Amino acid sequence: MKPRSIVFDLFGDYVRYRGGSARLRTLSTLMGCFGVGDSTVRVVLARLRKEGWFDVRREGRETLYTLNTRSLQLLDEGRSRIFDRAPSEWDRHWYMVIYSVPETERGVRDRIRKELAWLGFGPLAPSTYVSPHDRIRQVREKFADEPAVRLDTLRCQSGGLPVDREMAARCWDLDALNEDYRELLRTYRGRMASYRAGHLSPEEALVERMQLTYDYRKFPFRDPDLPTELLPAGWVGHEAHEMFLEAHELLGPAAESFYDEVAGNRTAPQK
Repeated sequence: MKPRSIVFDLFGDYVRYRGGSARLRTLSTLMGCFGVGDSTVRVVLARLRKEGWFDVRREGRETLYTLNTRSLQLLDEGRSRIFDRAPSEWDRHWYMVIYSVPETERGVRDRIRKELAWLGFGPLAPSTYVSPHDRIRQVREKFADEPAVRLDTLRCQSGGLPVDREMAARCWDLDALNEDYRELLRTYRGRMASYRAGHLSPEEALVERMQLTYDYRKFPFRDPDLPTELLPAGWVGHEAHEMFLEAHELLGPAAESFYDEVAGNRTAPQK
């Protein structure tokens, strides 16, 4: 697990529900559970602060890192994509985004591709992305402040379901994605009995829960949450998601109690 990811997961699963601030010593202790040293913690937090993800204030001799509007928006978007993945009925329409960016703006082009993938769009052709979900508004909001970006958007239909399935297979490597879901199930399915029985210590539960989130978080970047009609036979993505939700909930009470013990919290989290 990368230290940067650990910081965001700690804030996303714990800190934000306990006032949105965490002391440096609390973060150092918790990241120490993952083998991250104090000096590395300071470097990572300083870098994230410089990038504008956190505000910092002093309380006596303590340094507190606090979520701001930007980081809260990131955490909200991430949590929605990771946890809210219920399939919906499809109206057989595709939503297409065609983008144009000057050759000199390669960084912007890379960011467009990353953001489109995060929103569930797949590459049908160069500079042309499609999704079965109407997320055009979110795309336009993402790039409203990018004068170098031109976006053309369409709502369209193909020649029928066989063509739709062929398009989906071109835009996403569903077979490889399905195999990775199977690997996730193989990794965690055998641990579920222990989770249900509460055999893990609070510290072990927090570490396990953080690792689970880290392992699962990559899937929303790759999985567009396609309608059932477009999925290959033997799809296990929905099963993997349900297992993730159950495991995350089962580990929650013990993991949260460990966080509260380290942070010295005495009040219930606000969710």
